[in-house]
Amino acid sequence: MLSPDPCDPSLLLCLPDDVFGMVSGFLLPRDVCNLSLCCKSLYALASSEKVWFTQCDMLRVVPHKDLVEWREGVSSYKALCRFLLSVKPMLGIWVYQNPELGNLVYVMPGFVSVVGCRIIPQELGPLGIHDGPILWSSVFEVIGDFDGSTTFFLHGREEGIDYVYGGSVKYIDESCNMLLLEVEPREHDYYRSTLLQSRCLHESTSGKVCRSDREVSRLQRVNGNNEAMVPFSKLAFSDRRKLLEATVGLVRQDVPSMAAGPLFPRLRDDGDNLKKDLVLLKERRAHLCQMCNHGGQIDNEEIAHGVVGPMQLELDDMRKSCIWSKDFSDLMNKGDVHTPCTKKKSLGGYFWGSFKQILGKSSSVNESHAIFKKLTSRREIKHAKLEDFLRSGDAIGLTLKASTVILSSYRAWPNMPDNLFALYKMPLRAPTADQVYAGLWGGTFGWPPGKPSEDKPGKALFFLLLSYEESQDQKLLIATKILEGTNYVLHPNGSAMFTVYINEPSSEPFPWDINEDSLSVDIKHAFTGEGISNGYGFRYPGSKPGSLFVFQNGVLAFVWKDSRNVLSLQRLDLQELLKKGERVPSLPPINNFSYLTKSYSNVFTGFPGSSTSLLSPR
Repeated sequence: MLSPDPCDPSLLLCLPDDVFGMVSGFLLPRDVCNLSLCCKSLYALASSEKVWFTQCDMLRVVPHKDLVEWREGVSSYKALCRFLLSVKPMLGIWVYQNPELGNLVYVMPGFVSVVGCRIIPQELGPLGIHDGPILWSSVFEVIGDFDGSTTFFLHGREEGIDYVYGGSVKYIDESCNMLLLEVEPREHDYYRSTLLQSRCLHESTSGKVCRSDREVSRLQRVNGNNEAMVPFSKLAFSDRRKLLEATVGLVRQDVPSMAAGPLFPRLRDDGDNLKKDLVLLKERRAHLCQMCNHGGQIDNEEIAHGVVGPMQLELDDMRKSCIWSKDFSDLMNKGDVHTPCTKKKSLGGYFWGSFKQILGKSSSVNESHAIFKKLTSRREIKHAKLEDFLRSGDAIGLTLKASTVILSSYRAWPNMPDNLFALYKMPLRAPTADQVYAGLWGGTFGWPPGKPSEDKPGKALFFLLLSYEESQDQKLLIATKILEGTNYVLHPNGSAMFTVYINEPSSEPFPWDINEDSLSVDIKHAFTGEGISNGYGFRYPGSKPGSLFVFQNGVLAFVWKDSRNVLSLQRLDLQELLKKGERVPSLPPINNFSYLTKSYSNVFTGFPGSSTSLLSPR
């Protein structure tokens, strides 16, 4: 019998927790939050752990079993859901144009964290793609705190020592396609103001009047005036680079032995090692969270010895009043900002004292204005002034910012600006009925596929992203190179290694009779296409006819018709490969995020601490 009031909330209240947890699977997290605002009874029901466990599971960021383990590091499943919603858009493949061999960063789950891992250009090992260790280095990680908030740590290696560089994470939209490393001006009490804004946002959605609206408005202004805050992106490139270098030099922290452990657990089929990894991961995360939360209350002696560093840098009153000293302007033109200072008792004193240790006493105010007038006169009018940017707050700090931008592309590869400290997302499409071959593939030149032959023990490992496009009533399958394992690039990063016309079957025979298991090849489909070749120019090479062969075992092989060169491919699970892979040292911090210098050689074989024997350059 139907209730006279179908909207009666008692219908929901009568449901057992398990049943309501299942029903909540048809709701979005914001719907559950709105439901909790209806009345006290529904608030209690919508706040149950089972409801928010269902919400976490629906996000499909980590498997069901991992959620139970991650719950131990946060206050509730609701807090865990908050973190998962924040970081989910970051998961996947991110690339940058330089170096031309490939700059592939894969973001994957860690432990109550996500980790950005750079795949190192390398040759195929003796065990093949699926069983051989993939070499990788860490780029950054975003860690979830006890309440589900996020903290950013950039990774880097300087003079043989591993460091982390703490910072914040800006709101990440689910459609973001660009990650930016920036410096952000902040209020003196940044974390309190962040909590204030969050509380006011919650009160406003609840229909209540926020008593601190005036203070929130003040946070959106520049020291009490009506000037808009100057975005980091509006600064000249040289100012952005120097400001980043100065900031990372002062917020860097040594990686203690406890925090030097694994970044993510091994595969679940290795039970004993998995348990050991989870213990180390929990200890490491707890230590990093402690380093983060300790950032605002530290002793200068600890900073000087590199035990712990500030998460943000206070700016001196001199800078707030825009009376610029020669110390700061000179520092921005030097690379060494690591000299410790313990004379002052505040972070602001440490910040300015470090400059004076390097450069001596400040010049007069008149000299300062003359220096900055000379510097700013060289800037183009479209660039904002560095002093205006620094006037925007009492402190500065590193931040990871996600943006959604419209990018043009050429054959599925985005056209990237060469002056941004950024990574760009490559859409990783799951295979569908009409796009069967979409996704990530790995392979080498030569036949049989998968393993190096005796006559050619070192085959370059290629990663290709296969995607579909429609062009002039033709359905195209484009294989975009995102990684190449040679010592000197043969084809630029982002090259279309081959383009296949899916609607045009090929009648060409396959040149070989046996596969890697010495069995007869069993061809399922064959399509006509064009493969990359030497042509006019390095960026836009020519092409020659060929065919793509699809085998019953799932292997793909593109064969150039005239030369009979063959590129064989196998579908990859990059997360699984990384869990079986081998970690190598990172680059220095800013280059580690995005390597802006164009290079056609393998820059990852020559940085200090790397194992050139493992990389095996040709």
